[in-house]
Amino acid sequence: MMPTKTYDAVIVGGGAAGLFCGCQLATLGKSAVIIEKNERFGRKLRITGKGRCNVTNNCDVETVMKNIPRNNRFMYSSLSCFTSEDTMAFFEGIGVPLKTERGNRVFPVSDSAHDIADTLVNYCLDCGVELVSREVTSLIIEEGCAVGVRCGESEYRGGSVIIATGGRSYPKTGSDGFGYKLAKSAGHHVTPITPSLCPIVTEEAEECAEMMGLSLKNCTLSLLEDNSNKPLYEELGEMLFTHFGLSGPLVLSASAHIRDIEKHTYHICIDLKPALSIEQLDARILRDFSDFPNREFGNSLGKLLPAKMIPVIVARSGISSEKRVNQITREERRSLVEVIKKLTFIVKRLRPIDEAIITRGGVELSEIDPKTMQSKLCKNLYFIGEILDLDAYTGGFNLQIAWSTAYACAQAVEYTEE
Repeated sequence: MMPTKTYDAVIVGGGAAGLFCGCQLATLGKSAVIIEKNERFGRKLRITGKGRCNVTNNCDVETVMKNIPRNNRFMYSSLSCFTSEDTMAFFEGIGVPLKTERGNRVFPVSDSAHDIADTLVNYCLDCGVELVSREVTSLIIEEGCAVGVRCGESEYRGGSVIIATGGRSYPKTGSDGFGYKLAKSAGHHVTPITPSLCPIVTEEAEECAEMMGLSLKNCTLSLLEDNSNKPLYEELGEMLFTHFGLSGPLVLSASAHIRDIEKHTYHICIDLKPALSIEQLDARILRDFSDFPNREFGNSLGKLLPAKMIPVIVARSGISSEKRVNQITREERRSLVEVIKKLTFIVKRLRPIDEAIITRGGVELSEIDPKTMQSKLCKNLYFIGEILDLDAYTGGFNLQIAWSTAYACAQAVEYTEE
């Protein structure tokens, strides 16, 4: 029987966090093996950002923290040690030119996520990190210490074991939640797993279907809970109407605040004309009406709104589409302004977790050292990336969590004595 090789670290999961951790370990001269169930490493990474890979956000630590709606204090130490600027410097330093776009989102100049994934894979290989395509079946824990993993009858042993298996979103890429079973086998608690950064199904699906494919570029979206007038989330940006409801960047970020949907009622308000006050919008509508005073109301909003949206707005206003605009009263006009400034949809549910960009929930953070990502329950066991109970808004922030937690972990892993 061949003797089992011992590494400084055994990494379970060859996604963003796992590959990056391997890179950092190799840079420090620490030996590592990455075990990934898929033949191809970085499968989920290759489809992020619609295949373009939003690597990070070009902003300071405080801004990243503000874009992590829950548990952000846990990230302060690792983000301070490895910032967005460090992420950009790393990738450009290994030959991937980057660019910053709207919202400070950072992408490879090539607009190809494969360039990010392939570069990480090649960097690992060039630095001596072993990449193994096998399925891990269990942890090896001896005397309260993680010493390796089993892949069927085979064992891979290391001074440290790092779990980087991701969450439950996009399970076809390998993120099937198996990492949670490994965590529980070591005594860890896993918080409820739900979708985050996910499209929203609305009660008004038929109206949304009428507007299917319509993208709004500069609207303000607010998410409110129950009867509260204070938004849980409010932002200016882009969104999209679909056959089931709402999607797009604003909607995905808003979804990060929706929880206990069985217990609470959520609704989304869209300001279609955020640059105009109520008075300014009313004046604008009056001007449009005065240009064609005998035109029917249903045909009078072409300069103000996208064509696909007009039938919905007309119906919501309560004004007959056949009414001449010179007969529309001040009260009716006020109703129209209200609809345009506060187009409201009731949240029915989130789309399935298979369609979510990221998972909400994961390994309980109180059981993890935020400076090193090491388990407080099992020595030499580490958790990095999406398997942790951390999720952020769209814009490169979730990948920054992966990079920063992986970096902190790599620094903490100790060399194995020969």
